[in-house]
Amino acid sequence: MSTTEETFSQTIISDRDHLTSKSQQEEEPGSSLHDPSGSRPGLNPYSSAEASPGSSAESSPGSSSGTNAAQSEEIHRIILQPSLNPDFPAHPEGKMDPEKRDAGGFASVAARVDFSSIATVVSRRTDRDVKRALDRAASREQLSFYDYCALISPAADSYLEAMAVAARDLTLQRFGNVIQLFAPLYLSNECNSHCTYCGFSVGNQIRRKTLSMEELDREADALYEQGIRHVLLLTGEDYRATPVEYLEKAALQIRDRFPSISIEVYPLKTPDYARLRKAGVDGLAVYQETYDPVRYKEVHLQGMKKRLEFRLNCPDRAGQAGIRKIAIGALLGLSDPASEVYMLGLHGRYLMHNFWQTQLSVSLPRLRQATGVSDLPEVRDREFVRYLLALRLFLPDAVITLSTRESPEFRDRMAGLCITQMSAGSKTDPGGYRISSEQDRAAEQFSIDDHRSIGVMRNRLKELGKDPIFLDWSSVLK
Repeated sequence: MSTTEETFSQTIISDRDHLTSKSQQEEEPGSSLHDPSGSRPGLNPYSSAEASPGSSAESSPGSSSGTNAAQSEEIHRIILQPSLNPDFPAHPEGKMDPEKRDAGGFASVAARVDFSSIATVVSRRTDRDVKRALDRAASREQLSFYDYCALISPAADSYLEAMAVAARDLTLQRFGNVIQLFAPLYLSNECNSHCTYCGFSVGNQIRRKTLSMEELDREADALYEQGIRHVLLLTGEDYRATPVEYLEKAALQIRDRFPSISIEVYPLKTPDYARLRKAGVDGLAVYQETYDPVRYKEVHLQGMKKRLEFRLNCPDRAGQAGIRKIAIGALLGLSDPASEVYMLGLHGRYLMHNFWQTQLSVSLPRLRQATGVSDLPEVRDREFVRYLLALRLFLPDAVITLSTRESPEFRDRMAGLCITQMSAGSKTDPGGYRISSEQDRAAEQFSIDDHRSIGVMRNRLKELGKDPIFLDWSSVLK
């Protein structure tokens, strides 16, 4: 191992977090097949058909009960070589095809993948598969889904240092030393959805608040005075407390101070996104929370968020409206982590294939403690790092965001590897930047771990040799 790799091994993950790689027995597959997604030469660099180094299917039966070997082969083939083409474009208003019961868009792509079989396919990747994926990454080849499954598999744990070096070099090539800083600004914590993992859930007896325009001004001023120029507006899922008209008014109210305004609100329809775009909104963040359709129903018990397909196609509708930046993510801790990371990569490739002029951002927040949420499943640091590095190698042009959910030490370490965007000085309650009295504060959505101020965060990144910026200049041209 090189000196550089030893340094990564010592600084990325603490000794307490080392995992033992699983022994793999699978032989290297033989012939290759091409991804049927089609291509658009000269326009979209992500639309070319991919060749998998593996066979068209796994040779042994799958884990789904009641399926025969042929069915299992087809299930695994789809996971290793998924098509990025939807059955048809997502409806601008989120409607389903009444005859096919198909929502089109990414929802139709996700429906072809058996989520319960992803973990089996991933676990069968071998050391040989990981080495091949790293060789392709070193040659700057576009990685296949077969490669991606190898990099998120337990077999890749022994190659974490090599993945870190490759991800660092790729990030420097594509982004330089730049890390963009932004801040969340919560407009409201009122919510009509019952989500078992969220502090804003409708059943929680918490102090609720929706900012007035005057209060919004004070919050915006607080962030502007600290140098923030990219702000993320957030709400709960309450269409009546924060209708589209309210969101439009909020964007218009602060657009003179923030050249880049993103929103993380309840899913909207294409005309609504077009309306907000005219008001100054250039970015959308919408996290699927979990791509597991069974688990999704278990954790979303009430409200519009119960509509899985409507949320899955939210980025499609934003892309149709010309929103310039789209951020997606999965909340690690709700279902099998590796399967969630696979689906996030699939969703990212889909968006780059179908909305290639839109900037893609991805994130993997880990479940945090909040009101009503205390029993947290553990996604250990070493496993988490593997997923982030794999995302960088699989989606080399994607912005990867790491929020204040993570500790200062962890964020500092990852800043030198694959992260290109960070939140700073975050408050997760409406009015949190100006209200100092805890007695008057509204409830927060979740607890954060990195409490450093925006100024301290900026200085720390400079100490680490990074170039923190507050403004993405391309946003001026939106």
